[in-house]
Amino acid sequence: MDSIRQEKVNALLVRDISEIIREEGSAILPGVMISVTEVRVSPDLGYAKVFVSFFPTNDKLEAIETLQKRSGEVRFKLGKKIGKQVRVIPELNFILDDSIDRANRIDELLKP
Repeated sequence: MDSIRQEKVNALLVRDISEIIREEGSAILPGVMISVTEVRVSPDLGYAKVFVSFFPTNDKLEAIETLQKRSGEVRFKLGKKIGKQVRVIPELNFILDDSIDRANRIDELLKP
C-alpha cells in the first residue's frame, strides 16, 4: 500500500512524464502514440516504474527497448520540471502495460 506522499508523486510523475513524451514522442518513436498509464514509485522515491502503452505498433518489445534507452533524456527533462518539488529525481524504468491487450483477449473469449 502506497503512502500519501507516494500517491502524490505518482500523480505528479504521470502528468509530467506524459507531457515530456507528448512533446518528444515523435523523436523517440516516429508514428507511434505513447501513453503513460501508471507510475509507481518506491518508498524512498528514488525509483519509478513507468507503465506505458503504444499504438499503433507491431513490435512492442522493440518500442519499449527504444524508450528505455532514452530514459536518461526523459529523466533529465523531468528533473528540470519537478526539480523544485522533489529532492531526488527517480530513476525511470519503462514497462509495457498490456492491460488493453488482455482486456481485448478476454472480450474475444467471452463472445458467443
